[in-house]
Amino acid sequence: MTGGKGGTGRRIVLWRHGQTSWNLERRFQGSTDIELTETGVAQARRAARLLAALEPDAIVASDLKRAAATAAELSAITGHVVAHDSALRETYAGEWQGLTHDEITSRYGEQYAAWKRGEPVRRGGGELETEVADRAAPVVLEHADKLPEDGTLVVVSHGGTIRTTIGRLLGLEAQHWESLGGLSNCCWSVLGEGARGWRLMEHNAGTLPEPVLGDDD
Repeated sequence: MTGGKGGTGRRIVLWRHGQTSWNLERRFQGSTDIELTETGVAQARRAARLLAALEPDAIVASDLKRAAATAAELSAITGHVVAHDSALRETYAGEWQGLTHDEITSRYGEQYAAWKRGEPVRRGGGELETEVADRAAPVVLEHADKLPEDGTLVVVSHGGTIRTTIGRLLGLEAQHWESLGGLSNCCWSVLGEGARGWRLMEHNAGTLPEPVLGDDD
């Protein structure tokens, strides 16, 4: 594969949204529509300047406010219109949504432990991680298929959805997806197209490491 961007094949940049107040409170957001904090907007603006240097060809984003606002910062620099898709929303987690990490482990300790062990769990009565991948991964691939040779797609989404999508695109078994680790606010991972399919080129990138706050949100 050769082309104008170094002959590296297509790239997918999966970019997590900026900080929200619920992230700071370690409160599970899931599909709850929470806006960015002022810090989150600043994070998105800074990260957008870095990602613009990759000369993305297209941007697709979750339609939840925190992801849409993050994507808007990159759109403002690149001029690309953002395609919004509800399939890129965070995991719906039913009764877990709105609870802090401590409240979840206190009230749903066995369920939380089973999820951490890699068992298929409907957290709070919500979606399975495989169901999240079932809706999100095809959307990412659909947009990637439209890229020019050596093109770059930026996907603006959420920590849990990005992790499950990466796991699915890499062909990992679902019980191993947790081993990918979380993304800090406004950090990203990069998948590159290789001879055997997609491979992980970068994970939780964004220059200096930052703590992961509210992984699945």
